[in-house]
Amino acid sequence: MRVHVIGAGLAGLAAAIRLQQHGVQVALHEAASQAGGRCRSYYDRTLALTLDSGNHLVLAGHEATLDYVRTIGAAGELAGPDEPAFAFMDLAARLRWSVRFSRSRVPFWIGDAHARVPGTKVSDYLALLPLLFAKPGRTMAQTMRCDGPLWDRLLHPLFLAALNVEPREASAELAATLLREVLSAGGDAFRPLMARNGLSSAFVDPALRMLQHGGAAIRLDAPLKEIAYDDAASRVVALDFESGSVPLGEDEAVVLAVPAPAAAALVPALQTPQRHTAAVTVHFAVEPPPGMATPMALVNGTAEWLFAGAGRISATIHDAAAFDTLDALSPEDLARRVWTDVAQAASLPAQPLPAWQVAREARAGFAAVPQEELRRPAARTRWTNLTLAGDWTATGLPATIEGAIRSGHKAADLLLETRMYR
Repeated sequence: MRVHVIGAGLAGLAAAIRLQQHGVQVALHEAASQAGGRCRSYYDRTLALTLDSGNHLVLAGHEATLDYVRTIGAAGELAGPDEPAFAFMDLAARLRWSVRFSRSRVPFWIGDAHARVPGTKVSDYLALLPLLFAKPGRTMAQTMRCDGPLWDRLLHPLFLAALNVEPREASAELAATLLREVLSAGGDAFRPLMARNGLSSAFVDPALRMLQHGGAAIRLDAPLKEIAYDDAASRVVALDFESGSVPLGEDEAVVLAVPAPAAAALVPALQTPQRHTAAVTVHFAVEPPPGMATPMALVNGTAEWLFAGAGRISATIHDAAAFDTLDALSPEDLARRVWTDVAQAASLPAQPLPAWQVAREARAGFAAVPQEELRRPAARTRWTNLTLAGDWTATGLPATIEGAIRSGHKAADLLLETRMYR
């Protein structure tokens, strides 16, 4: 009894762990030379630091993510502030504030002028109500008010980080799901968590160790070229790797957890999102000042979110392809421009420019707009022994860590429900 998991990003790792927990023999195949996909760490010789492929934010209410890290023995790798709060700075106005959410499900913080967004009234928050009843196929701008202090100083930064696309153009349905999950779990679910020792230490390396100890076969540098189908039997019958073909027995199945373009090339007539958004992260080798709030959202700057860790401060630009001027900048000019924001937010000298590294991710995730949301496929396919996983599948969430892990769990559970492996 075996399941071949194709792709060792978070979706594939989550599926493999889930299957192994249920006694399934797992073979994990990854085209790259390392696991983790877009959520991993690497050593950068320029900065002499281990960096993450990008800044990723987890919330305390992301149940699938927390279940995953507990299962692989890495719960202690996620850490964050004790209070459910986010720090903000308006760079143009030189104004700092924190939004401190109530721990209960009742949003008492809205009534507290010291906890809510400065410049807002209690009535301003009623603008969120239409979003809770968002209809499929509509944008946030078509659903709710998208201007004013509440939008500029809270909603736009948070939804931009979660959706990685200009929120006004984003799917109101996806934004509504994010909002409902927070409201249903209470303010404490909005507490930010970060990987204290890097993404690989929190999500990837412990999972690989667990799979290895459980007897899983793990093959890196193993790209899948083609899938052979028996349409009469509604089954996948072979996997064609560069190293050779692997025939599948009656008791073998496949979880395809590769990026959307790769899946579309491997699965006939598969509809997938076509538009993707970019993200740029600039890492600076500088020690954060004591007590610096992290993460911190920036308003009216080039960078939009700051993350601080030992020996570094990293700044992220979301939906980076939307800024044509960024493409015209050299990496050093971009680093200097971003450092201007970072230095101001962190109260550090603007000169000299510290050692830096720019990491660009052209396909950080599918564009979370209504047209692309409608193109996301379900995990189940017409072949009984093939399921799909990835944050681009129909998880109901944007391209996030939580969405990727949920998709892996769903793909595994569908195979387990067939009782083939029980």
